[in-house]
Amino acid sequence: MNIILFDDYIWDELLPLTFTRPVSEIRIGILTICEKWKKLTSFNVSYITRTHLQEKYPLCLKKDNLLISSCLLPNKEIVKLALSCPENLAYVNEGRILIARMGKNQVQDFIGTLKNSCKTTEIKLMPPNLCSFCDIFSKNGEELEKDFQLITKGRKSQNISVTNHIINKENIFLEQGAKVEYATLNASAGSIYIGKEAEIMEGCLIRGPFALCECSTVKLGAKIYGPTTIGPYSKVGGEVNNSVIFGFSNKAHDGFLGNSVIGEWCNLGANTNNSNLKNNYASVKMWNYPRKQFVNTGLLFTGLIMGDHSKCSINTMFNTGTVVGVSANLYGSGFYRNFIPSFTWGGPSGYTTYKLNKALEVAKIVISRRNRKLNDIDIKILTWIYEYTQIYKEI
Repeated sequence: MNIILFDDYIWDELLPLTFTRPVSEIRIGILTICEKWKKLTSFNVSYITRTHLQEKYPLCLKKDNLLISSCLLPNKEIVKLALSCPENLAYVNEGRILIARMGKNQVQDFIGTLKNSCKTTEIKLMPPNLCSFCDIFSKNGEELEKDFQLITKGRKSQNISVTNHIINKENIFLEQGAKVEYATLNASAGSIYIGKEAEIMEGCLIRGPFALCECSTVKLGAKIYGPTTIGPYSKVGGEVNNSVIFGFSNKAHDGFLGNSVIGEWCNLGANTNNSNLKNNYASVKMWNYPRKQFVNTGLLFTGLIMGDHSKCSINTMFNTGTVVGVSANLYGSGFYRNFIPSFTWGGPSGYTTYKLNKALEVAKIVISRRNRKLNDIDIKILTWIYEYTQIYKEI
């Protein structure tokens, strides 16, 4: 079976997080959506996504193809439905294609238009999926528990040091090389997963559901409330509540991060704080890219959404429901705007454009610190974002 995860209009709803990735490369729970499908089906997965991303996330096209909406969060029922889909049939919900089995020529016609040429069957109830970036932290707890069971089933955890204070040990799993000493791990409200070579330093207080992915670190004395996910190769300190960090990002010092989603290659300076609740307890409005305006989320608790490669200085204060684009470089005292476009330089005292050559120069340095390289494809993607997002500077 050749599985293809395709992006539809939800890609736009998830901006700025999807400027640099397909929807299926979003991390929610422990795994990315793509990784979930790979583990649940044991098949290779490729992508139909926006043109500027297709070179980095290529499409593998064969005679027989199973197309799946990239925002679907797979479970056993959805996987069973998908793998049993007959040829030339599409499962739809209120006119929206969720799953379709197509031949090579049908897929080629589908690309770019997302128009269905198959017979259709209506799915009455919408399966679990992402509809907005707030869903990433709102649904993280449920996905974390599903991924925990998927990853750990039939496996034995590495032994947990006796120096730790452990509650509900059976819901805690340490991969090989994970290090945890003199910490409190409370898995009574949800599972705790510690990835390969990850470390929880002394004095940390961790309440599940919680995932610390490969080679990441929770710094001394940190307080983490679940459901929270820290992606691979990240460093986190201070206080964190119900947040997702995709990976390769740092919030290494004191400060509060709550009900937030942070992309890759980001850095939050010491004592950076975000508000996740308005003083009047009203539901939070957040910037919506496709509508080009602030939209009511219907949520009481909503924090910070930050795209890849963005940075902020020490003592940064983010208002409730702030959206920061890709490659923003922020500094200065006072509260920041609730919407900060990509490639913005400055802070409350004034904003200007973060020049592309300067942003790429910083990105190269940051990525090299993880023994990786900003390649030509990544430069093309960032250049496209720089050019595409200039319109938001006017707004």
